[in-house]
Amino acid sequence: MSITKKSLLLIFSVLLIDQLSKFYIKLNFRLGESVEVFSWFQVFFIENNGMAFGMEIFGKLFLTLFRIVAVAGLSYFIYTLIRKGARTGFILSVALLLAGAAGNIFDSVFYGVLFSDSYGQVATLFPADGGYAPLFYGKVVDMLYFPIIVNSAGETLFFSPVFNIADSAISVSAVIILLFFRKDLNEHLESDKSKKKTEENA
Repeated sequence: MSITKKSLLLIFSVLLIDQLSKFYIKLNFRLGESVEVFSWFQVFFIENNGMAFGMEIFGKLFLTLFRIVAVAGLSYFIYTLIRKGARTGFILSVALLLAGAAGNIFDSVFYGVLFSDSYGQVATLFPADGGYAPLFYGKVVDMLYFPIIVNSAGETLFFSPVFNIADSAISVSAVIILLFFRKDLNEHLESDKSKKKTEENA
């Protein structure tokens, strides 16, 4: 299988798992509802306007457009890596990063139109009265919660963020790149800088 096909398979597999898990949560859980799987792991439904792990920076529309631009940039980056014959592991790591970013884009762009509100009720798909928000203003669905260390008052000391499969893909890919492919990344960025300088001086 070619590296292009491997990259596409990885991206679509992560996107499929991410969206299936989010659809299941939206159509079966009320906002704030949780199910304890283990003492250290819960399925806990929350929604957020922000970036990975619920961080909120700038406005909602800005974040959605930023994600779209980032995915476009990563797509081109993968294309150049394949063309230059970069290592397979590096290309797949960047593809995993792209898949995570794209997963949360779908929520932001479409979920407000596709679903009804989840406050106090289980959401419906394609509600007759319309969705809970306009296009590009949907909320990102999070559900993975690992309260590994909890104090006597029941407060989570570690790990408090609630996240999703797309967030996991982003984090895992970033760690893999930093640990194993930092040299590849630096070499590619340096070659791009050199190419720009050559073009400017031509």
